[in-house]
Amino acid sequence: MLAMIFLPALAAAQESGGVPGPVITKAQGDQCVADTDYMRRYHMKELTHQRDETVQSGVRTKKFSLKECVACHATTDDGGKPVSINAPGEFCASCHDYAAVKIDCFQCHATKPEDGRQATALFPMTAAAEPEANQ
Repeated sequence: MLAMIFLPALAAAQESGGVPGPVITKAQGDQCVADTDYMRRYHMKELTHQRDETVQSGVRTKKFSLKECVACHATTDDGGKPVSINAPGEFCASCHDYAAVKIDCFQCHATKPEDGRQATALFPMTAAAEPEANQ
């Protein structure tokens, strides 16, 4: 019984060359900072290294900065406004949803760039409320 269900799907996958991948929106730029296969496999390593260099050492370079990634890969709506990284079909979400990987960059960074992809703004830091003095 199970064979009747799975064999046609298996045959179709073999004929088409394998399992279909995610549908990825074309980036805005002409060429990425590294080749596609490298970026698919190592972009998180590069972003993490860039973050550490920036936060711990104050070194800011463009090559693997999140701001530069967003400037090129942010998806826009029909009106040309950037959409959230959580939007269906958005560049980041399309691969990460397909691979069932959580995107944690945007726990601190805004989920969509401001005004024409110029900024990767951090959420504002808020000071914890001062505890009231004991009376």
